[in-house]
Amino acid sequence: GAHPGAQRPGCGQAAQAYEARTGIKAPSIIAWEITRSCNLACAHCRAAAHCEPYPGELSLAQCKEVIDDIASITDPILILTGEPLMRADIWDIIDYAREKGCRPVIGTNGTMIDDATAQQIAAHGIPKVSVSLDFPTAAGQDEFRGESGAFDNTVQGIRNLEKYGVKVQVNTTVTKMNGKMMDEMHDLAQGLGASDFHPFLLVPTGRGEDLVDVELSPEEYEEA
Repeated sequence: GAHPGAQRPGCGQAAQAYEARTGIKAPSIIAWEITRSCNLACAHCRAAAHCEPYPGELSLAQCKEVIDDIASITDPILILTGEPLMRADIWDIIDYAREKGCRPVIGTNGTMIDDATAQQIAAHGIPKVSVSLDFPTAAGQDEFRGESGAFDNTVQGIRNLEKYGVKVQVNTTVTKMNGKMMDEMHDLAQGLGASDFHPFLLVPTGRGEDLVDVELSPEEYEEA
């Protein structure tokens, strides 16, 4: 019969074999930044991403090799991040990951999710997308994300996803700039129909180094 945990990520046959072989529990969640390219230039970006293609990024064939390696030891939730929608081959990567037993989901800034893209995400079986939204107002979000219209585009992206039955998790990077706005952020996420709201700590690397002055203290994080 089926293993009782077979339906949970990281509990398939490969994961059980890996744990039996090594004594180490196989990962159930893996986050993979599949590109450094991005359509925005956000103040907090740890990758210091920009819009141009980057030298040395993995080809589709190389991405498939990484997926083969992952699938050889586990069947995780595979979070495809960076700005994965910048990759023309994202749908091939998603389909291959699922074919190999992984459970692909997407992390995105949401601004590129027009109606057609939302439809594609649903058609490729993505159950949930995490969308970055850091301020409850257009003025704050657009300044933080470095682009006028970012807030409206992200909100529209969330609505487009929900139109096609894709769940949305709202991710918020917490700094001194928005630390007092968590109630409003929670209400905004709830009002947009998000299934989850996840505040994240600032990682002060990449462009995020420039925000070290607005990084919250441990006490301020507790308060937020």
